[in-house]
Amino acid sequence: MADGEAALNDPPAGAAAVEAEALRLRASGALGRSQRLLDLFDYLARRTAVSRPPKEVEIAMDVFGRPADFDAMQDAVVRVYIHKLRQRLAQAYAEQPEHTGLRLAIPRGEYRLVAQAEVVEEEALPTGIVLTPARQRRWIAAAVAVLVLAVAITWLLARPQPTVVERELVAVRQSPAWSPLFNNRKVTILALGDYYIFGESDDGMSVARLVREYNVNSRPELDEFLMQHPDKMSKYLDLDLRYLPIGAAQALRDVAPILTPVKSPADVRVMMVSDLTPGLLKSANIVYIGYLSGLGILKDVAFSSSRFKIGETFDDIIDQRTKRRFASEGGAADQAGILYRDYGYVSSFRGPEGNRIVIVAGTRDVALMQTADIVSHASTLAETVKAAGKTEAFEALYEVHGMNRQNVSGQLIAASPLNSARMWQTMVP
Repeated sequence: MADGEAALNDPPAGAAAVEAEALRLRASGALGRSQRLLDLFDYLARRTAVSRPPKEVEIAMDVFGRPADFDAMQDAVVRVYIHKLRQRLAQAYAEQPEHTGLRLAIPRGEYRLVAQAEVVEEEALPTGIVLTPARQRRWIAAAVAVLVLAVAITWLLARPQPTVVERELVAVRQSPAWSPLFNNRKVTILALGDYYIFGESDDGMSVARLVREYNVNSRPELDEFLMQHPDKMSKYLDLDLRYLPIGAAQALRDVAPILTPVKSPADVRVMMVSDLTPGLLKSANIVYIGYLSGLGILKDVAFSSSRFKIGETFDDIIDQRTKRRFASEGGAADQAGILYRDYGYVSSFRGPEGNRIVIVAGTRDVALMQTADIVSHASTLAETVKAAGKTEAFEALYEVHGMNRQNVSGQLIAASPLNSARMWQTMVP
């Protein structure tokens, strides 16, 4: 056998390390449940025993069942899933801080697994992504808004309150809506209703627009969506992006001071709703701020014994007692000087283990902002509590008038008591 032929058939250096780490990582379940992603990982792990890395067309045929005349220029399935797998590997190691051994990575521009001693930096966007000017401005604005929001939260939780404002806050904290939060020693989580968005490409390489699907709220759900809609596989790209409604910033300005200084900044944590777990619903106080459509795992609990029901589009609310439907006009194009209706919702109820959950929400921005204003003023909050029967567990619906994306006024439509015990009867331990 010639030396060149022997070199071609010998396993590459590090192949044994890749194989061992691949077996460990696969068994840990850290790569998720997407079968296509797991098939690609297994394929690349097997190919480490061969000196030559697979070509794109080989992966397309062997993993994704594409025909021999596969055209990579027309079908980006391999590049899309290589990008997904590269991100998933980085995420898997980020979630395993105790792991100190070799780490698997996919070098950029290549289709092979390698073992590295250092953590591979996770890429935020695929190479060559270009946003259209209008979308780019919106994306930058959203990123700046999130940064400003983070700074504002820190400032709000730490700053001292003026004496006049403090007297108002004391009265608010004594309301049945808020007082239970201060009667237990549990950490309070400010949960912000966030949304998962991903890119849509016309050529499989560059992002032409950002997409929001109501039923896709995480990476695994995007993987499942693509498995059910294979025609979208070469068009949708995971960008690991989330966004917050603009109204959340103003709502936080009103709500955050209520939680301090009764609770120190260390006792109040900020978290995205997408990161909440069922365990936190038991162990911590939760104060939700966001759209009704962003409630996440809080939705089923909050409305399990409610008189209200959220419509399919999340822009309308149905009163199941009176059969009235309240449709928000906030989703229509905003016309200067035109008054429109939006709807806000508040509920406060006991958690399963003595914790407290408060929901401050709206169908759109103006309702969210006005509702936060209502629950942060003693007089308007007292009106709501009185209408609900002066009980510690209640819900309320408000009609809000907005103009030029600003909340103008709001009025109480209905308030009712809630049965906290009934709300948790269907919760899985």
